Amino acid sequence: MRSEMQVSVQTQARVRDRFGAVLTASMSMLSVEVVIGAIALIVWEQTQESPGLPYNALGLLFLIFMAPFMAAAGAALGALLSVGVVMPLLVVAGWLGRRLSGREAWWWVPVLAGAGTAPSALAASALGEAGLLAGLGGWLAVTAALAVTALVARRLLLPDRPRLSGGAMFGRVALYGTLAVVTAGTLGCIGLYAGMGYEPPQLSTERVAGTWSDRKGGTLTLTADGKATATRVETFDLDDSFEPVVHECTGTGAWEYDPGAGPWSQEVDVSLDDCPMDTWEVFGSPEHPKLFVYIGDPDSWDLYILQRCD
Repeated sequence: MRSEMQVSVQTQARVRDRFGAVLTASMSMLSVEVVIGAIALIVWEQTQESPGLPYNALGLLFLIFMAPFMAAAGAALGALLSVGVVMPLLVVAGWLGRRLSGREAWWWVPVLAGAGTAPSALAASALGEAGLLAGLGGWLAVTAALAVTALVARRLLLPDRPRLSGGAMFGRVALYGTLAVVTAGTLGCIGLYAGMGYEPPQLSTERVAGTWSDRKGGTLTLTADGKATATRVETFDLDDSFEPVVHECTGTGAWEYDPGAGPWSQEVDVSLDDCPMDTWEVFGSPEHPKLFVYIGDPDSWDLYILQRCD
């Protein structure tokens, strides 16, 4: 009787150890993938058309303050995904392999991961505005992240491989994950340095001259001889509560283009007789350049945009 109890206790201990090892490996791998995904997102954002919004120091301080809470929330979410998604995926993949082919096969993991995430990806693509191609890319990314995590954790369940503890697996994931993060960051920096990132179009006095519209009835006409005519162009002030107050400006005056030190520092200075107007900055694309000013506080990231009519 005592021998049977000892065997039962040892079996339970092995199950707990294996559960903890798989949980540790899964959470560690998910953390690495989150960091690599964040790097990819930052690089992608640098390739998108952007007006070069100002650096927000308060936002950075808030992120630093919230970092411990975000890390705790991330760990809790990683544990939930590991227990609720990764482990069931491994169990079902192993069962299907044994049931249909007589042995477990690793490729059941990505197959099930893709099949399980497909409905959510299709729903997100249908309900969102990203489009089919973006939905397909998101589905492939989520499938790859889930499959890689499950395959790493699966290593701990294979009977014909040397047994690894959760700590040993964590060390391996930390080592190779750090190398993967450094590689991803390096490739991203090289790509941005090579010119993959976005830059505003380089304009000139000739390219700025013309009619610009806010698509709401306001137009700003800049002639080649330096004259400016505004019709219902919006200007902005701050009231006592620091909320933007909109005024419509109609009048004539002069304008001047300043190329600055490069694409990001270009400015179009418009001086009107009847109302003050902020200096316009440049973004957009070479085919569709845009002028913009900040609405109220630049940290609010609200823009008033004019687009070329021709």
